[in-house]
Amino acid sequence: MSIDLLQKQIIEKKNPTVLGLDPRPEYIPPHILSAHIAEKGETLQAAADAYYTFNCGLIDALADIIPAVKPQSAYYELLGHAGVEALQKTVAYAKSKGLYVIVDGKRNDIGSTAAAYSDAYLGRVTIGDTTFAPFDADSLTVNAYLGSDGIDPFIETCKKFDKSVFALVKTSNPSGGQLQDLLCGDRNLYTAVGDLMARIALDTVGEYGYSCVGIVVGATYPTDARTLRKRLKNSFFLVPGYGAQGGGAADVAPCFDEYGHGAIVNSARAILCAWKQSEAGDGSDYQSAARAEALRMRADIADVVTVL
Repeated sequence: MSIDLLQKQIIEKKNPTVLGLDPRPEYIPPHILSAHIAEKGETLQAAADAYYTFNCGLIDALADIIPAVKPQSAYYELLGHAGVEALQKTVAYAKSKGLYVIVDGKRNDIGSTAAAYSDAYLGRVTIGDTTFAPFDADSLTVNAYLGSDGIDPFIETCKKFDKSVFALVKTSNPSGGQLQDLLCGDRNLYTAVGDLMARIALDTVGEYGYSCVGIVVGATYPTDARTLRKRLKNSFFLVPGYGAQGGGAADVAPCFDEYGHGAIVNSARAILCAWKQSEAGDGSDYQSAARAEALRMRADIADVVTVL
């Protein structure tokens, strides 16, 4: 499964981190945004094109040190059809640079609607005699809380096109525990959901021991992450909550196995906005500032996790 490709790239780069490509107009260096506004006016199209320029610059600066990127679809949908096009182009550009692409869309439904989401982001659609891959991401975040019939269509697409998904299990937000920590017999709800995700994807376990259904586990709950890591040997973890949300390197360490495998840690704002803290401060050095922050993050995690 394609999760093997992600783990292989993490091993090769000794870097279990993913760049969250979550742009907002205020995150874009002024010289990039103003150039597009000068050409297209103060329009959604100008902002979307600025997003894409910014994303390409970041990818160029970081492709040799990070294994993956994770664009959050909401930031692109904010700009309407122009933003969605920027997301499509960003996915294609990142893949052209050899990066693993996780679209963070948290999609889900049941039946034919789930299948449509799955085909859109991971699969194919045929118009007449021509077949298209609308987004062609390597992976997609999904909401597991509708049960297995909301995940099964995604698993079928993963099998068919060698893709993966990451299901929400123990999220990093403060109120997640209002539901996820509820007791279900002798288990918390999040544990029951994790167990279900592992069970329904067991026949997709690949070379490194992980199935096509990974799980989202927040760095803000390291004790729960440790419990899940011990319980779910075949589940790859996508770990938000590092940095701006308060999680540190010691908090993400329980997400990894004894070989430093099985997890990837997300950082968005700290890298995207690193130029605001740089010496220039005007965004002219945004690529070098982002690279310095990405290297700092890699070193920070390497202090507690050794990727073998």
